[in-house]
Parts: sequence; C-alpha cells; structure tokens
Amino acid sequence: MAQPEPPSGRQNFFGGFKLTLEHLGRPPVTRQYPEEKRPKQPRQHGRHVLNRYEDGMEKCIGCELCAGVCPADCIYVRGLDNPPDHPVSPGERYGYVYEINFLRCIHCDLCVEACPTEAITESKLMEFSFTNRSDAIYTKQELLVDDDGKPKHLPWEDWREGDDLHTSGWMRATSPGGDAAFEGQVQWSGELGFGVRAPEGGQSGTRDDATTGSMPLRETLERHLRPADMPAAKRGPRGAIGRMREKAERFAPGFGKRHKELADTAYVDARRAGNSERDAAGSTTPAAPTVPGPTEGGDS
Repeated sequence: MAQPEPPSGRQNFFGGFKLTLEHLGRPPVTRQYPEEKRPKQPRQHGRHVLNRYEDGMEKCIGCELCAGVCPADCIYVRGLDNPPDHPVSPGERYGYVYEINFLRCIHCDLCVEACPTEAITESKLMEFSFTNRSDAIYTKQELLVDDDGKPKHLPWEDWREGDDLHTSGWMRATSPGGDAAFEGQVQWSGELGFGVRAPEGGQSGTRDDATTGSMPLRETLERHLRPADMPAAKRGPRGAIGRMREKAERFAPGFGKRHKELADTAYVDARRAGNSERDAAGSTTPAAPTVPGPTEGGDS
C-alpha cells in the first residue's frame, strides 16, 4: 500500500496559522475553576458515603460483602452485635469499624452493587486531595452522613451546593435480578434527609429525567452513535441540515455568553429538582415506608 507523503514545511507553517484562526472564531469552553464548576453527571462515581435510614439508624449491618467484593482491597469492615438496649442498625449486627483507603480505591462501584441494604453509596465529589497518607484513609465517622443526611465536609474537600444530590444514582439504575419488569419501581428504603429517592430510568418509558438528573444519550452524544442508532430526525438530508444549523449557531456572535447562561440555568434547575423532596425548612416529606430489615434490601 502506498504511503502518503508527509506535508512540506510550507504546509506545516500555514497549517498552524489556519488552526489558530479557526479557534479565534470559536466560543470559549474554558470555565474559571474553582469559581465555576461544571454540573456532575447523575451516575458519576465520587467518594463514598455511609447512609442512614430516615429514623436515624445506620443502614450498614457489618456483613463485609463490600470488603469481599472490592477488587482493590481498599475496604476494611468489622461487624459487632447490636446492643439490645440501644441498637445501631435494624439487624442483629452493625458496622463497628468501616474504613476506605482512597489511595487504592478505583471507584468501580462494586461495593455499592454488593451492599444488600444500600448502606454504602458514592457521592459526586471528586475534588479532594491529601497532604499525608493517613488523611486518605476515611473512617466510619468521616463516611457516615450527619443528622441532616448530608456527607461530612472534611477540610481537604471542595463541597458545593448540590454536590450531595443524586447520591446512589448508580445503584438505583439497576433492576432487581436484571428483571426489566421492575424497572422504574422503587425497591429501596428512604434515606435520612432525602426520603425515598426517585428511580433511575433505563430503556423503558418509566423514567423521570427531571427528578433524577439523567440526560438521554441520543440527546447529548449524537455524534458518538452508530448510524443505525441515530434518531430518525437526525438521519439523511434532514439531519445534515440540522447539524449545519447547529454549527452556524455555534459560530454566531454572542454564542459563548448565551451558552454559559443556559448551562448555569440548567445547573440551577437540576439542583432544584434534586431538592424537590425537601421543604423550605430542609426537612423531608412524610413518604417513608416501613424500614426493612437487614435481609430486605434494594434487591428484594
């Protein structure tokens, strides 16, 4: 097979100017971090939290399934029998010791899938760093949510308003036993401070994207789809004309400013939708079913 000839020095010289001029007409996409933060995806895997039931009891029953399934061996759990006069969890045992080494964690979320009571879930926080190795080992006191159901804010973490929303989104996206008939149905107990969260939607029509913060793939990543998976409105000449119009809008004057305003508005709306289960005082709405026992989890 004939190999193409490399470009000459003259082509490289003018090609650099051409690329620079093309970018001069494009809207800026850079955000001034940390003053501006992009909204997180609903199922983004961040640092872990230990959840509690709406009555304040801990969901962790000390079964150590999360530690057993962890491929990075970063979780250490030890269970202890519940005190008869003051039980910590609804089951016979509770998580007495719970530690996660985030220097090892790969955020695969297998611990979330293995947990029978949805005790361990992942938040959307990714902005945290450590100055020593001991800070990277989170203890139970640091992982357990507070009395309002919000994760603990440690000194080296950059929590913003809305970062605690849509926690456990990955777990709520799976249906029990892979049975699609249960998709869109609530199969878990309420969380402290948030109540019963809305179920994540999949391929069925039972989905509430406004509440869960999900965005359909065909609306956000059209260019990454195969031609057979493209919506009918995006195929053929009509789709080509639509893409030309979108490109013309991106090059129009003032597009960058309008795009930023729309993104900020969407971020505020997503936060408001995620907080729809809270009233003005910050308490939860009374929609809690009977708290299940340790053997009744999200896959019951």
